[in-house]
Amino acid sequence: MATDRTAAETDPVARILPLLPLPHLDREFDYLIPREFDAEARPGVRVRVRFAGRLVDGFVLSRAATSEHTGRLGWLDRVVSPEVVLTPEIAALADAVAARYAGTRADVLRLAVPPRHARVEAEDPPPAPPPTAPEIDRTAWSRYRHGENFLDALAAGRAPRAAWQALPGEDWPRRLAELAASVAATGHAAVLVVPDQRDLDRVVTACTDLAGADCVVGLAAGLGPAVRYRRWLAALRGTARIVVGTRAAVFAPTPALGLLVVWDDGDDLHSEPRAPYPHAREVALLRAHATGAAVVLAGHARTAETQALVDTGWAHDLAAPRDVVRARAPKITALADSDQALARDPAARAARLPAIAFAAARAALGADRGVLVQVPRRGYVPALACAKCRTPARCRHCNGPLALPQAAGPDGTATPACRWCGIADATHRCHACGARALRAVVVGAGRTAEELGRAFPGVPVVTSGGTEVKATAPAGPALVVATVGAEPVTAGGYGAALLLDGWALLGRADLRAAEETMRRWLTASSLVRPFADGGQVVVVADAGIPTVQALVRWDPIGHAQSQLAERAEVGFPPAVHMAAVDGTAAAVADLLAAATLPPEAEVLGPVPLPSGERLPFGADDPEPDEVQRMVIRVPRGRGLALGRALREAQAARSARRAEGALRVQIDPLRVG
Repeated sequence: MATDRTAAETDPVARILPLLPLPHLDREFDYLIPREFDAEARPGVRVRVRFAGRLVDGFVLSRAATSEHTGRLGWLDRVVSPEVVLTPEIAALADAVAARYAGTRADVLRLAVPPRHARVEAEDPPPAPPPTAPEIDRTAWSRYRHGENFLDALAAGRAPRAAWQALPGEDWPRRLAELAASVAATGHAAVLVVPDQRDLDRVVTACTDLAGADCVVGLAAGLGPAVRYRRWLAALRGTARIVVGTRAAVFAPTPALGLLVVWDDGDDLHSEPRAPYPHAREVALLRAHATGAAVVLAGHARTAETQALVDTGWAHDLAAPRDVVRARAPKITALADSDQALARDPAARAARLPAIAFAAARAALGADRGVLVQVPRRGYVPALACAKCRTPARCRHCNGPLALPQAAGPDGTATPACRWCGIADATHRCHACGARALRAVVVGAGRTAEELGRAFPGVPVVTSGGTEVKATAPAGPALVVATVGAEPVTAGGYGAALLLDGWALLGRADLRAAEETMRRWLTASSLVRPFADGGQVVVVADAGIPTVQALVRWDPIGHAQSQLAERAEVGFPPAVHMAAVDGTAAAVADLLAAATLPPEAEVLGPVPLPSGERLPFGADDPEPDEVQRMVIRVPRGRGLALGRALREAQAARSARRAEGALRVQIDPLRVG
């Protein structure tokens, strides 16, 4: 770099955050601004600077007249674009998220700011449409206690915070669109965060119908670079005041933010799988706290985290009275799922349905309505066990689980094969008792669809799951077999829903098993017509289980209260804040030695890394049997202190180039 360059006359020092992966370099560095970049080097623009001999990307955070650095300053190499893409609000939010989740701002900003597309950036932006008053169905909102008052507060520009419990069969995309359009009519922006593309498409359609296409953009990772960046710029420039998107959309840089909505916050798709692993709900809460925007956490079910916000008074219930819920809900019947129950019912064995479920399906089909069948697993027979001692069947080559494929061999029978290595094992013997016979542990969607097709000849069977998830199902009599989370919507609602293999959901070794099962069941049941219109739901699970009882009563709030109480009793989030530190024993011990933990911190472990929690650590990925987990627990009010302590400890280890890869997750969805 030439040394005869002339610095800008006013505020020639740029404080720049380079996007570097090392924690100890997560800080601003001062650079001199050449005079030719004086007009373009504004706070928030993308730049390139030379760091340790190589060019790296960064953002200008501020400009100053002088620098506290006593040595020689380097020069800003170039301004990538004069577009201010990092607003002060998002810069502050990135700092807050990094502190909350013990991460770096560079990692957060990669989630918040998409890559630049030069051609799109050069396009002339369309004019912002004028605010218009939307048509809102106030009758629909009057079914909820204080629903109309909530609408009035949004229209008046206030910032209410609510946990909205959507009624069974509610047209929730339309209701969310009404909230967003009410805020947009005041000149403020609304950001709606949904779990997946199917929900995004429904909400975008509803918002477009209500507020107009020019006012709405949908953001998702699956969009092409040009389309995504064009829509993101529309949010940044304020031409689109309603932003609908998946988890990264919570960082949408909308000016004058007025409303943040997170739909179905219990869905694990809201949790970012990349460092620092933020959850969209928590980012929304941090952003609302900083900006004073309204917040709505909405869904058919309720998480313990949302209930904790209601219990503390931070948010208020937006729920319907019990008589309204009962009038809108289908009839829900629970029964035991056991070999004895099936043995007493030959028809149930033939169709793998208890008699009452078979009757509910037959009644719905006879009324020319569809039947939704929810199964917990895709595939044909995805899990096998010894028929004698019930020991899970494992592959003799790699110890992976054996499954039964749908394709039959030349003799018309299917041979068990490993789900990991694919090797077939026609001569399998149980390693525990030596028996050859196998039984299905759980039946997948493929096998269920096949059996239902034989039980109801002439009725079309539709499957949804895996790589073929359907957004809608045809109206009229049909059997729709869907895995959990892949239930398609049908016009007018299903006549019946059959929730099979409840034990497979409830029996998982997971702290959130009951909460997740309740969410899955309520999501499917909400697609069924009310009982007054013949709607029925049959859940194949033990009627004595509290989660099943809560479903029968349609009581998501009571279930969330009980889940919160149980977690408070055993000291799990959200009653406390918890950090899971994964790595080799030496690396974990080194991090704890470097961390100045809050005095209330409780260190638990180490324990072997739980099954299914294996994630890439980086270039020096340790061997699986070397990875351990240490859990650090602090009271609820000390979560930020814990995040900052671990963030500083990682920076200290990075600065001295300590060996051993580590992964730190704050309040992970699964801790064992």
